[in-house]
Amino acid sequence: MNRLLHFVGLALEDTFLGNSLGDWLAAFGLGLATFLGLLVARRIVARRAMSFAGRELPQGVRLLLRLLAATRFLPLLAVSLLVGSKYLELGIRAEHLTTAVIIVAIALQFGIWLSVAVGFSLDEHYARSDDKNAQTMITIVRFLASVAIWSLVVLLALDNLGFQVKALLTGLGIGGIAVALAVQNVLGDLLASLSIALDKPFGVGDALTLDTGYSGTVEAIGIRSTRLRSVSGEQIVLANSELVKARIRNFGRLEARRSVFRIGIAHGTSAADLAAIPGLIRAAVNAQALARFERAHLVQFSNTSVDFEAAYVVTSADYPTFLDAQQAVNLTLAREFEERGIEFASLTPSVHVAHGTAAAGSVP
Repeated sequence: MNRLLHFVGLALEDTFLGNSLGDWLAAFGLGLATFLGLLVARRIVARRAMSFAGRELPQGVRLLLRLLAATRFLPLLAVSLLVGSKYLELGIRAEHLTTAVIIVAIALQFGIWLSVAVGFSLDEHYARSDDKNAQTMITIVRFLASVAIWSLVVLLALDNLGFQVKALLTGLGIGGIAVALAVQNVLGDLLASLSIALDKPFGVGDALTLDTGYSGTVEAIGIRSTRLRSVSGEQIVLANSELVKARIRNFGRLEARRSVFRIGIAHGTSAADLAAIPGLIRAAVNAQALARFERAHLVQFSNTSVDFEAAYVVTSADYPTFLDAQQAVNLTLAREFEERGIEFASLTPSVHVAHGTAAAGSVP
């Protein structure tokens, strides 16, 4: 027994990298205890979070729970190694390498936390917003934030691993110009999507007609392109850079639809019937619940007809509703004209013969 104790004592006194075996065991035990403690704390918090499922919690509490759920094992292990290494006397190079690896692991975790926090904030904003373009803005901001966050994480990691970050940034700046020239179309679409999200010329669900001949309902606005669903059913994919240059008629922003039309009445209609026509149009429009009369006038005598022009507004943006109101007005006028014997003008000029001679402008 004495020999065994003596052997154990010698082993504990033996050094490795300037530290005895006893110091290594103590550091290992301290790091392991820290790691297990962090795991237990993480599990306890996760169970507490499950108990709050379905409850309405404050925004800060929900963010904290989301961050805890995004905590990975590697950063916990890095913190444990950092705690354990403080018990040891390491060389400068070994200590520098250990510290660099630990900082990189912690930086990765901070990158994950920042990404989760940005995503949480954007989701909270989208949940409270009624803007149709909010989702597009969230997608763009999430993408740009992710690029910025992970670029900083990579630069921090490279700096701690001994790379010359300043020289790297200089090289990236020169190379970035070449890359930007090579992918200028992609960057143009990205900036165009940002312009659409900020300026909001249209949103998801709006019916658009472009001067390029395309028309359809907006289904999605992405970082590079916007997708429309045409009336015939196919999907139309347009680059955002093309959309910001096009002239767009947005029927989704309609609050009412206006109808302006002309009626040609046959020559020979009595003056009393002609004077009654504006009133008939007014009555036909006012009979519709969603229609608002504007005007009706006799505007000209043409070679083929006596022309009336009228206008009214249907206080609904729905196109089928507008067509229903327009049809009802037209049918009402047709019945009224039929009952009064008022005839619509023919598109073919009539021929009037006097004393055997065709009137001027007629066909003999």
